[in-house]
Amino acid sequence: MPNKLSQRLDDALQALRSQARPDQLDAMARFGLTGDGRLGLAVPTLRTLARGFGRDHELALALWDSGIPDAQLLAGMVAEPARLTAAQMDRWVAGMRAWDVCDQACLNAFVKSPLAWDAIPRWVARGPEFEKRAGFALLAVAAVHQKTRPDADFLARLPLIEAAAGDERNFVRKAVNWALRQIGKRSPGLREPARRVAERLCLREEKSARWIGQDARRELSRPS
Repeated sequence: MPNKLSQRLDDALQALRSQARPDQLDAMARFGLTGDGRLGLAVPTLRTLARGFGRDHELALALWDSGIPDAQLLAGMVAEPARLTAAQMDRWVAGMRAWDVCDQACLNAFVKSPLAWDAIPRWVARGPEFEKRAGFALLAVAAVHQKTRPDADFLARLPLIEAAAGDERNFVRKAVNWALRQIGKRSPGLREPARRVAERLCLREEKSARWIGQDARRELSRPS
């Protein structure tokens, strides 16, 4: 690691450790905010630190490789999305061990990458829980933040939701539900197709599919 990067990484890790909240770890774990070496930083604190460091792609990659969940959260905030490669994104996804690390990487880095859209079907096809979640979390975030993407692209992703709706794993089913609701709320033209998907899921045998369908149907049936 070049000396200058080594110093930037040391500074970032020191800044993270200086804000550690070990007294919060038990409470965070009850909400699934886990991972070896977690320091307990709150997201607003991480955003403040990220503003101080600025966008720094090499630092982001080094922070991610530290394996510390808080450092990985910070990595997504300082990464340069245009410089992300498919291999880097895949490696980050394969190393995810908590839902907040997954969702924040999607929100702060992945969704801003030109490679994001093609990553969605690749990740939803994966087996591990957080890798699969990443695909649906990214789809949900894209429905909100990729303003210029045509509705037809999101219609084409709805079959992915139906295919995964039977997955009973908590962090997968919640992300599938999130993606369906966000697609339905994206535009008037997507609300009814998404609501029809929700109706079909309500009739499925799998408990997870029914839960996703009922929750999404309730939200998408409200007056817009």
